[in-house]
Amino acid sequence: MRAVTYGRYGPPEVLRLRDVERPTPKDDEALVRVRATSATRSDCGRRSAEYFVSRLLLGIFRPREGTIGLEFAGEVESVGKAVTELVVGDPVFGIGSGTNAEYVCVEESEPVARIPDGMTFEEAASVADGALSAMSLLRQAGVETGDRVLVYGASGSIGVGGVQVAKHLGAHVTAVCNTPNVDLVRSLGADEVIDYLKDDFTRNGETYDVVFDAVGKHAFLRCRRSVASDGTYITTDPGLMWHDAVVALISRRARLGIVRYEKQDLLTLAELLQAGAYRPVIDRTYPLEAVVEAHRYVETHQKTGSVVLTVS
Repeated sequence: MRAVTYGRYGPPEVLRLRDVERPTPKDDEALVRVRATSATRSDCGRRSAEYFVSRLLLGIFRPREGTIGLEFAGEVESVGKAVTELVVGDPVFGIGSGTNAEYVCVEESEPVARIPDGMTFEEAASVADGALSAMSLLRQAGVETGDRVLVYGASGSIGVGGVQVAKHLGAHVTAVCNTPNVDLVRSLGADEVIDYLKDDFTRNGETYDVVFDAVGKHAFLRCRRSVASDGTYITTDPGLMWHDAVVALISRRARLGIVRYEKQDLLTLAELLQAGAYRPVIDRTYPLEAVVEAHRYVETHQKTGSVVLTVS
């Protein structure tokens, strides 16, 4: 089978599409024929080892696994003898490892679920990372019904998830994005939208129960006046996260958010998608062969929603 590999850390050009051995599912795994996958900020961070701490997990001098990709959507090709919930032919989506490939093995207990009726593989491959990241981080921030939540970077993949998940939780959502995406973000359910090219939310005198930085651009010290006295600031960015680790020791308002992908969250997402309460947002679609170009685009930090890779 073909899979995207990389033998060293570096720019997008280190990625190679190569023939590798097709994986064989273990007893508790399903083999999925991938029809669509994605290129995410997390993938770019793994590939470049932007933060040294990532090398502690992936390999100090070179990546141990050498494959890349988190999101997938496709069809179950075969299942292990202990798998009970999935059957051959099921259209499924979720989070895995090394999913920029023609086939991937996923454990049944991990985040994998049937694709809701009417969704394309491309749509299904674009939602899991952003939505599950938002669910995990907003849960850690303790979002409750009636809370005032500000989502900074609301038009990115995790920001799109943050706006829609916060609304699902019953929050009053203020979304921050740039001018071209104001209407999009409002259509996702945001109660208020701030165009950061025109206004600075840190200077408007408003405070929020949760300030969720979905793109890692605002350290706690920069926006602390916007966090209510009993509120919480949380970010997706590892660099700012560890910077704020020091702040968190002295301020209970700064939270060290660590994303945890949960199967139950994916099942909840599937229900929201089926009910039309969550909307996929796809910026661009590339063939798997153009993965280098896709990573280049993701690294411009200008994408809206997700960047999808189709697997022919």
